[in-house]
Amino acid sequence: MTTSAAPHPTSSTPTVRALTMNVFGPGNPSWDRRQPLIGEAIRALGPDIVALQEVPVDAPEVLERLFGPGYHLTHFSRPSDDGVAGTLATRWPHRLVAEIDLRVSERSRGYLPWCAAVLVELDTPVGPLLVTHHKPSWPLPFEREREEQAVLVAQAIEEHLADRDMHALVLGDFDATPDAASMRFWRGRQPVRQLSVCYQDAWEYAHPGEPGHTFELANPLVRDGEFTTAASRRIDYVLVRSGLRGPTLRVTDCRRVLDRPVGGVWASDHYGVVVDLAAPRN
Repeated sequence: MTTSAAPHPTSSTPTVRALTMNVFGPGNPSWDRRQPLIGEAIRALGPDIVALQEVPVDAPEVLERLFGPGYHLTHFSRPSDDGVAGTLATRWPHRLVAEIDLRVSERSRGYLPWCAAVLVELDTPVGPLLVTHHKPSWPLPFEREREEQAVLVAQAIEEHLADRDMHALVLGDFDATPDAASMRFWRGRQPVRQLSVCYQDAWEYAHPGEPGHTFELANPLVRDGEFTTAASRRIDYVLVRSGLRGPTLRVTDCRRVLDRPVGGVWASDHYGVVVDLAAPRN
């Protein structure tokens, strides 16, 4: 699905802006009031890459209101019965590389039919880029599945990249805290099944030592929702793949967005994460 575009802000240094956010879709409270806030934020930020979760992918008019003009969209192919799934939008045309089914166990098949990863390839001002929208299993006790899902996706990325000179970005709602096994694997803290990768966590790089919660009890949509006994946590990420000497793209900015009410309305139970990326300095 393609719409027509507003120009991205120009800079003397080529950059790419990426945004991920779980929008707490239309089956949840106050969608009619929350959805305009999300759309306004996307248009104000002008991201080049957008990964949204819990989007009504079968409602083009809603997608148009959320994104505005100018994006090429690829949806997860197995939405829930209510038409909700994830979508990946890019300012430039992209090519679908793969969609990986992440329902890796019997119990994971009982939750979230769109548990998957979508991989696309595109040309950007910072060079060729492989972008992965990653949505693993959400139930708190399913870290075994999340670790296995991370390995499946990381292996697919490595096989696709091979020896190609290409950047890689993984973003989305990972439903895992930074100390979880799956996130330790992604961030190069531990190998799994003889596979070791290293991705830079944009928030950790830009805000060392700061918790950066993206799902927290201060938000009434969390406090009054289905996770009322869970702790505040950071579970939404933008990850940049590292080469031998470090990430192939430089994080120039990373911040949370829609992390406070606007006119008394909270946009979602998750906060968004927006990251600006540039080529490394020579």
